[in-house]
Amino acid sequence: MAIAAFAVLFNTALAKNLPRVEVFLLVLHVFGLFAIITVLWIMAPRASARDVWFEFTNAGGWNSKGTATMVGLLSPVISTIGYDCAVHMAEEVNNSSSTLPKAILWSFTFNALLGFIIAITLVFTLGNVEEVLASLTGYPFIQIFYNTTKSYTGTNLMTLIVILTLTSSAIAEVATASRQLWSFARDRGIPGYRWVAHISPAYNIPLNAVLVSSLVTSLLSLINIGSYVALNAILALTVVSLLTSYIITISCLVLKRFRGLPLPPSRWSLGPWGLPINVAALCFLAPIYVFSFFPLATPVEAETMNWAIVIYVGVMGFATIYYFVYGHKVYLPPVALVKRDEYRY
Repeated sequence: MAIAAFAVLFNTALAKNLPRVEVFLLVLHVFGLFAIITVLWIMAPRASARDVWFEFTNAGGWNSKGTATMVGLLSPVISTIGYDCAVHMAEEVNNSSSTLPKAILWSFTFNALLGFIIAITLVFTLGNVEEVLASLTGYPFIQIFYNTTKSYTGTNLMTLIVILTLTSSAIAEVATASRQLWSFARDRGIPGYRWVAHISPAYNIPLNAVLVSSLVTSLLSLINIGSYVALNAILALTVVSLLTSYIITISCLVLKRFRGLPLPPSRWSLGPWGLPINVAALCFLAPIYVFSFFPLATPVEAETMNWAIVIYVGVMGFATIYYFVYGHKVYLPPVALVKRDEYRY
């Protein structure tokens, strides 16, 4: 809740200084990562290349290592999605139609490279896997830091870098989530859209949407007090929801391309590579989408069950009922405004 409140502060009273803060956080992100990597390279024990590249552990009790690998993709996939967050700030970005696609591609490429480096570093330096996973801290990466430095001070400093980086990401998450919520409310797509879509003259931002995003975050954090199983189900739902939105959006593009229908005019285009890239993206997303509903281990019990499917069906059911009962009467899709402006001019 404190982190959520901190993020709200930066998105309201300090909103004008957000670009400067983001630059500072980018520097922290890069130099902090290399600081951690350097310590691990110099001080950590080394695993053999054979163990790193050819030894597989099926800790979930699945019938094959392939199934275990696919189920285990849930965590790494989280780091490869969410780059669309920049799109939600489009109406506050100059020259957004060309700036945002470049920002998405550069941020993904840059972070994928850094992510690959840190991943390889960790698997070469993590030491005894069972010991790391059984860490009393509850966080294996902290145990790796301690095993490397043999120092509480060194471990705390390295962990602090991770905490600051995650906290800074919360600032950006609140900004993008509030804008997405605001734009959907502006299109009259959610209950209470008039209040949520209000722009505060004092801050010149969707203050109500920011506060709602913070409130939802705080309420969700309380779930962990009663049941970490329920919280994990909601966190898993985040991945499934994003994958669903990607699949629907890309499928619409593929369908239009196969039908030979024109796509909306744009300043950024993949050209002739558009269709193959779209199809490849769907082939990549589809199996991950299916395995996102799998539990992490077998045999499955109530506490180890992945309850994301239940919440997913409930949310989709509520949204569908709301749309057919009331939403379709007031919802105004952005494409209608675009066509109106084209007709006008």
